[in-house]
Amino acid sequence: MIGDLIPYAAPTVVLLLIIGSAIKILPEYERGVVFFLGRFQGVKGPGLIIIIPGIQQMVRVDLRVITMDVPSQDVISRDNVTVRVNAVLYFRVVDPERAIIRVENFTSATSQLAQTTLRSVLGKHDLDEMLAERDKMNSDIQDIIDAQTEEWGIKVANVEIKHVDLNESMIRAIARQAEAERERRAKVIHAEGELQASRKLVEAAEVMSSNSGAMQLRYMQTLSDMSTNNSSTIVFPLPLDLLEAFRHLASDSKKSGEASPTDERQA
Repeated sequence: MIGDLIPYAAPTVVLLLIIGSAIKILPEYERGVVFFLGRFQGVKGPGLIIIIPGIQQMVRVDLRVITMDVPSQDVISRDNVTVRVNAVLYFRVVDPERAIIRVENFTSATSQLAQTTLRSVLGKHDLDEMLAERDKMNSDIQDIIDAQTEEWGIKVANVEIKHVDLNESMIRAIARQAEAERERRAKVIHAEGELQASRKLVEAAEVMSSNSGAMQLRYMQTLSDMSTNNSSTIVFPLPLDLLEAFRHLASDSKKSGEASPTDERQA
């Protein structure tokens, strides 16, 4: 009985292997680009797919977002400063047919394009712009790469510049520049404070000159402040009215002195 089945064992195994190789299961995030005798037939998946071995071929394509590190690039800025810049690129395949047919290896091609675009875009900016306007440069790089990879069926989701590495001499120069800028701001703030204080003093002087009571209060406040200090100085308050009387006497004597020569000439 078993001997009668032996001649059928080999064909059965071969048939099972053919069926096993013909059945393909694609998860939700994958698609299969199917070729029939070398010609594009269609995009299939996800789920169960039957492929005729030897006649049909299938290439799997992942539709999930791919995170790619762009290697560090030596970039010469517009102001002739050499820096090393690296970035990270996020992209995904939106058209599996074009991603397989129109480019040999879409992952490698996208990486090379990102490197050249990174050098080209950053070379048009000064070092200060690289450090301060990173979001704008990220957007510019993304737009350029996305426009060129659209033909490959690839959508660039985002580009982020990770590091801008400077040499030691440039780091020290930037530190000195930042210190000088802080000193300049401190001097400007101090000058503005002096200007505001002088304006307030002028306003206070105008108020005191127009109101004798305000001057008297300020005089008493000054005497109070002096009395609180630990000092051997003795202060005798002098009423402001008395000073005013002395001022009037001096003014009258001056007027009389100016009038006496006139009276003599008339005599």
